Amino acid sequence: MKMKINFIKEKCKWLRKEILKMVLPSKQGHIASALSQVEICCTLFYGGILKYKKNNPKFSNRDYFIISKGHSAMGAYPIYADLGYFNKKELKSYQKPKGNLRVYGDKSIPGVECTSGSLSQAVGIAAGLAYSKKINNEKNNVYVIISDGEHYEGSIWETAIFSSHYKLDNLIVIVDRNQQIILGKTEKLMKLEPLNKKWESFGWDVQTANGHSIKNLLRAFNKSKKKNGKPKLIIAKTIKGKGISFMEDVTRWHNTFPDENEKKKIRLELKI
Repeated sequence: MKMKINFIKEKCKWLRKEILKMVLPSKQGHIASALSQVEICCTLFYGGILKYKKNNPKFSNRDYFIISKGHSAMGAYPIYADLGYFNKKELKSYQKPKGNLRVYGDKSIPGVECTSGSLSQAVGIAAGLAYSKKINNEKNNVYVIISDGEHYEGSIWETAIFSSHYKLDNLIVIVDRNQQIILGKTEKLMKLEPLNKKWESFGWDVQTANGHSIKNLLRAFNKSKKKNGKPKLIIAKTIKGKGISFMEDVTRWHNTFPDENEKKKIRLELKI
């Protein structure tokens, strides 16, 4: 277990570097939102949680992985390249006219299961996938990362009702709970807590984890695989901008891009 945790930690360091190497030259991308989900993504892909096949993003027995908060979907591109879903050289063409990689996830990109952008729509897509797999007795699980801000959309609660009614215990939703949206802190703008009790009241099996602890995440993901007739929710407590000192838990970095001096600081901190 210790070796696995250390391996995933190294992958997290690698992913943060790769995200910044890809994004900084382009001057486009939601860096802080991508950084808060790094441990979640790396644990899923490199911790033996997700079923997938290297070099084959359409592997029929794969588990589905969706980033519903579309502005941070680009944070998974280095992983897809690492798995051989597309050439790693493509990362250097991020947001360039001849490149295929853009800020928001698009299903034309190998590894991206659905186009996302409008908050909370991908949760419904994920539930539809989980439902189709369940009625066809297929063993695929569906994992979806959502944001705090998506809880302000009515469709997310419609999906919560639907998923509970149809006992979609193959659907695992992870809340990247950094407690921020573009305008500020959620608990000051429009209170979400007690978030766990709200989801539980809709019939979901809810866990809370430290979203930057590999050990915590592995425990939560392994527990979520147990079939008990309930859809699963993991509230992963995270820090927006995790890994870059001056970005951590600072609202303005939701969609602000670093200047040249700040880029130098980032390169020093991440040893790029």
